[in-house]
Amino acid sequence: MKIFDKKTRNFSLIAAAFTLAIIGSGCKKFLDTQRQGVYSSDTYPFSNGTGDNPYDQYVFGAYTELRSYDVHVDGFLVATSIRSDDADKGSTPTDGGADVIGMDNFTIVPTNGRANALWKGYYNLISKANLVLDQVENNKEIIATDAAKIQAQAEARFLRGYAYFMLVRLFGRVPLVDKVVGVSDSNIPQSTPAQTYAFIEADLQFAAANLPVSWPAKFVGRLTKGAANGILAKVYLTQQKWSAAMATANMVMTSGQYDLSTSYDVVFRETGENSKESVFEVQATASAQVQTANGIQTTSHQGIRGSGIWNLGWGWNTPSTQLEAAYEANDPRKARTILYTSTPGNIRQTIYGETLPVGLPNPRYNNKVYTNPAIRASVGHNFGYWMNVRILRYADVVLMYAEAANEVGGTANTAAALAALNSVRERARRGAPAGTLPDITVTDQTLLRNAIQHERRIELAMEYDRFFDLIRWGPTVAEGAMTAAGKTAFSYERDKYLPIPQAQIDLSKGVLTQNFGYNN
Repeated sequence: MKIFDKKTRNFSLIAAAFTLAIIGSGCKKFLDTQRQGVYSSDTYPFSNGTGDNPYDQYVFGAYTELRSYDVHVDGFLVATSIRSDDADKGSTPTDGGADVIGMDNFTIVPTNGRANALWKGYYNLISKANLVLDQVENNKEIIATDAAKIQAQAEARFLRGYAYFMLVRLFGRVPLVDKVVGVSDSNIPQSTPAQTYAFIEADLQFAAANLPVSWPAKFVGRLTKGAANGILAKVYLTQQKWSAAMATANMVMTSGQYDLSTSYDVVFRETGENSKESVFEVQATASAQVQTANGIQTTSHQGIRGSGIWNLGWGWNTPSTQLEAAYEANDPRKARTILYTSTPGNIRQTIYGETLPVGLPNPRYNNKVYTNPAIRASVGHNFGYWMNVRILRYADVVLMYAEAANEVGGTANTAAALAALNSVRERARRGAPAGTLPDITVTDQTLLRNAIQHERRIELAMEYDRFFDLIRWGPTVAEGAMTAAGKTAFSYERDKYLPIPQAQIDLSKGVLTQNFGYNN
């Protein structure tokens, strides 16, 4: 994401319309005295909105939807994390109303507003992606090379595939819209999850085959071959296509683009954005001049709910006591994940040395989204709009590889699974006391499966994947975890999917039908 200074006011309306949602400016984008990340008429990379790719005006419009409130903010946090055993709603008991409380407690109804917002948000992203594809196919006024066309198609199909991956995991049966549609042909019946997954695979396979391995620095954060293969590996993993998941994750691991060299502490700081750990991040930025328009609210929803300088957000998505208890002794990831607030007998400090006050509403907050106070001062507010959202980290890919290798089985694959698993643990224990997080040595498939599942929970805690992991691991694991967390109303066969929003069923005049368990 870049922001524009006054010299750009006469540039094409393309810039004003789409605000270049993905072109991140890197870890120095806030405090650099040269105002890095601000385009001028001399540094703007396109001439009158065209240049590197004439379809970018449409591509950037699709990227912008990644920062949408309905895609990666409100309902996203509730559906992916707060519903799980790793997180509580937080804030005050009534904050969020029936929509959020219903999702957290599994008393979800078809009129749930967050479910409807998610549905609309991801279909808006799909619509923008389809617009790119339509422009490439049908706009004869744009003169472009075949390479430029394929690049635009690859980015659009990644975004469309990712949106459908979210939708199929959230709702199960969803309509497949593969082109720009008008009102007369927009009422499309639902496809089965199997049909949708096949569609997703085709989109991501095309993206992986045609996206670049990396981009020039001015396009930091733009989609890559590694991002496409990483999400595709998770698509395969979700369907238990173990060999395909293992092979696809391995493509990311052997690409030479990613590694575990960035410390676990730094990964989640502003300085850790777009590091060697980053496979797919939603880009955001803010400045004193443009405080929120180019940012995203995911962090502000999870910031400390206090007053004065401690009014950092809504206080949602707080680590649960079940997650707290799951860490092994001395695991440094616990302190980097859980921000404990001060009590009269135990005064706490933040990762930046600030002393936390006594009396904050919640005992724990998500420490992975805690913002740098110097940047808050520079931007002029406390709410973290500048923080990127980590959708896929390299450690996630490595653990997917480990899980798939263990499920494929055999001596060589078991050894490969252990090596991958232990590489994540080795990074986590760097600098910790001797004996912390020892290597896993079990070779029994069930015991190793349990170890990998535990490692995913800890390594990726509070990172918007836990609920989906529980569901794909099946009813025994999911119901056991939810019962242990006190979410006794959870029913796997019903709650593995959200209800199809009643508003969408009504608009379809009954073409859309409700999911199992929500008709009573």
